Amino acid sequence: MGIIDVNHLSKQYFIAKRQEGMWGAVRSLFHREYITKTAVEDVSFSIEAGEMVGYIGPNGAGKSTTIKMLTGILVPSAGDVTVGGLVPYRERQKNARQIGVVFGQRSQLWWDLPTIESFELLKQVYAISDQQYRKNMDTFTEILRLDEFYQTPVRQLSLGQRMRADIAASLLHDPAILFLDEPTIGLDVVAKERMRTFIQEMNQERGITVILTTHDMADIERLCKRMILIDQGRVMYDGGLSKIRDRFGKSRILIVDLEKDTQLQVQGAELIRSEGNRKWLRFNREEITAAQLIQQVSIQADIQDLSLEEPEIDSIIRQMYEEGLSVG
Repeated sequence: MGIIDVNHLSKQYFIAKRQEGMWGAVRSLFHREYITKTAVEDVSFSIEAGEMVGYIGPNGAGKSTTIKMLTGILVPSAGDVTVGGLVPYRERQKNARQIGVVFGQRSQLWWDLPTIESFELLKQVYAISDQQYRKNMDTFTEILRLDEFYQTPVRQLSLGQRMRADIAASLLHDPAILFLDEPTIGLDVVAKERMRTFIQEMNQERGITVILTTHDMADIERLCKRMILIDQGRVMYDGGLSKIRDRFGKSRILIVDLEKDTQLQVQGAELIRSEGNRKWLRFNREEITAAQLIQQVSIQADIQDLSLEEPEIDSIIRQMYEEGLSVG
């Protein structure tokens, strides 16, 4: 058993069907009809302690519903779920003490209070000892630079500052599991990298299990070795990123900087872009190797520099959705 076990988990909602016209509205007062909407259907997976897993899918796929069942906010319609040995919706308070949660669009901080006072209130809520509190605050302040806005009311923080404060707040009580829902949404490049580095350090140094939902595939590529892909409430893929690339990411791009602008004629590759001395060549790695392609180019021109671009995960996943493909 893992630290998180999900077996045949489903969640259905019953939505009242709207009747047209005045008489329809009157009838609905006495006899209301409902439409069943399935948000999550027969989802199963297990996550080991210390894993960092990307849980991804398009809008409406069932990601947030799954996370809400794992945190105890929602009760499943069917199936079983345990988090750290607890059934989340039955033991919500105990579960809350072993998990941390960051929702990109919502804050757990007190809106009108200075940031430092939110941390002090959370210290009381979770009954954190003085020693534990000081140790964590010193660590988080050093890495996330929280002291830059300690005295600033939360409502006046920039998005990047609030996200730094929120993730620190979620880890203040030393949870074993961290749920991150779009933790880098809206952040600039520098803030994103700082956030990713911090998450990675907490995972490696403290062994915190991390479940990450995001639309930014750079987050997944930077942080996660394993990815669970969900679509229309069902798990479409559960495995490593490398397997996805091997199955669907056959196209690569060779970027070469030549000594001078030269018209290249290479077999097995397509020139997709040219900017002066720099050329972009797309090729199928199953038909020709990068070494063979480089050899062809070097015969025609002197090479100053070169680099190889791997396919982006988000484009691969888009292909999977569009073609209705699945990975066994």
